[in-house]
Amino acid sequence: MTRAAWTGAVLALMASQGMAGPQVTQSPRPEVRPETLAQAAIATATPQRPAPRPGDLSLVAPAPAALANPRFDAWITGFRSRALAAGIAGAVFDAAFAGVTYDTKVIELDRNQSEFTKQIWDYLDTAVSEQRVSNGKAALAQHADALDRIEARFGVEKEVVAAIWGLESAYGAARGARPLIASLATLAHDGRRGAFFEEQLIAALRIIQAGDVAPRAMTGSWAGAMGHTQFIPTSYLTYAVDFTGDGRRDIWSDDPVDALASTAAYLATFGWKKGQPWGVEVRLPDGFDPALARRSLMRSPAAWAAEGIRDMNGKPVPNHGNASILLPAGSSGAAFMIFDNFAVIERYNKADAYVIGVGHLSDRLKGGPAIQGEWPRHYHPISSAQKKDIQTRLQSRGFAVQKIDGIIGPNTIDAIRAFQQSAGLRADGYPSQELLKALGG
Repeated sequence: MTRAAWTGAVLALMASQGMAGPQVTQSPRPEVRPETLAQAAIATATPQRPAPRPGDLSLVAPAPAALANPRFDAWITGFRSRALAAGIAGAVFDAAFAGVTYDTKVIELDRNQSEFTKQIWDYLDTAVSEQRVSNGKAALAQHADALDRIEARFGVEKEVVAAIWGLESAYGAARGARPLIASLATLAHDGRRGAFFEEQLIAALRIIQAGDVAPRAMTGSWAGAMGHTQFIPTSYLTYAVDFTGDGRRDIWSDDPVDALASTAAYLATFGWKKGQPWGVEVRLPDGFDPALARRSLMRSPAAWAAEGIRDMNGKPVPNHGNASILLPAGSSGAAFMIFDNFAVIERYNKADAYVIGVGHLSDRLKGGPAIQGEWPRHYHPISSAQKKDIQTRLQSRGFAVQKIDGIIGPNTIDAIRAFQQSAGLRADGYPSQELLKALGG
């Protein structure tokens, strides 16, 4: 949950993690994972690891749709030795892998992801739809007692926890139903990110060995994310908590309490400040220099007010601590003053769109208004190849782009701004089709 990596496709997803522009890849999750929004933690106390319950091992996950693969079977034999050397009991391994076969659908999903990414306004249209807000309010009412206790214990507002739940699994409606061991084994064997997925597979076996879940019940996304708030196995081992007190950290069942508590505990661990907003939508004054909208420039709300920045009611933003200005769609879109809690939500997923989605959904669940700023909906998304083209053209013109990797991170954004300034354009650092045309693309 604290590292940005999840399947080979996440090399593309990692591009969105560092970018200040509006491109988003996919859904929210504890680590960036290639899942859709619909499918689309920790403890201030010591995580609880209950003793194994061998009786559960007879519950074996059903095999996914698959084809015979002798090389995969041979890989399992070799992996078994490595798993046992890592402390997994033979009986646990054999029960977990009974019936497991190579899942061709997982590889298909891993290979066939869209080249283009959503614009932030399209993402938010879904992430904070009226239906998701309505469902979130219903979920808050249904689980009011548990969420109140979770907030009291961990100091994280219940609406924030509910917002993550809403984005990760649509309040539990889309937790992922693929057998996790088969998915992780397929990805580990596939080799593109074999070491990473093998680490997750060992962690999944440790979870089964601890007795938290039976193999049949260990289900999730095709990329290995689990439960109501979509943990990956290593994150689960480090951060999941047993809030219900039944001796199991159960994030899979219909009861969401352990998953919600784990999410709150995660945010608390990384410094959540209760009462501080993630961000506040603001109006910028005429002539505002977009080069000031960078994460490294932190000022007090009073200092920003002196620059003419006001909230959407025309008032100075209250002093919630130092903040920076974020223009997630460049100068033509909504603007936000973001505080330390923005970075805490980033520990779940670094994409700006995801953090804004969680924060704004939590505000709506509290009764707040929709985002009032206009989005440049006439803009069209750029592909990974076009991002690399932008970097190549910037580099050829002498601007300091370090890597041609399609990742629109701080270095590329600075180069874009420098080019825009040299060309007499508005220097917002935004990677758009219009920028590509200005570069001669």
